[in-house]
Amino acid sequence: MVKNAFGSVFLQEENRGSVEFQVFSFTNKIRRLTSHLELHRKDYLSQRGLRKILGKRQRLLAYLSKKNRVRYKELIGWLDIRELKTH
Repeated sequence: MVKNAFGSVFLQEENRGSVEFQVFSFTNKIRRLTSHLELHRKDYLSQRGLRKILGKRQRLLAYLSKKNRVRYKELIGWLDIRELKTH
């Protein structure tokens, strides 16, 4: 899978402070929380955590799209997440 290959690249580089790695780890947390919430629909604390992580990822992606559009497009493609809507 692309996700695993992409993640192993980050782990080998040990560049865990990079925007790409942070977005990657937030995406993994989002996927894990989403599957948890499918089983536990009334877990409101997890819903709040999911919304907070989504906001953090959205801000990081907005920052990356302003700073380096090419890296942003590659990251969106690798993680298979849709592009943010610009206002």
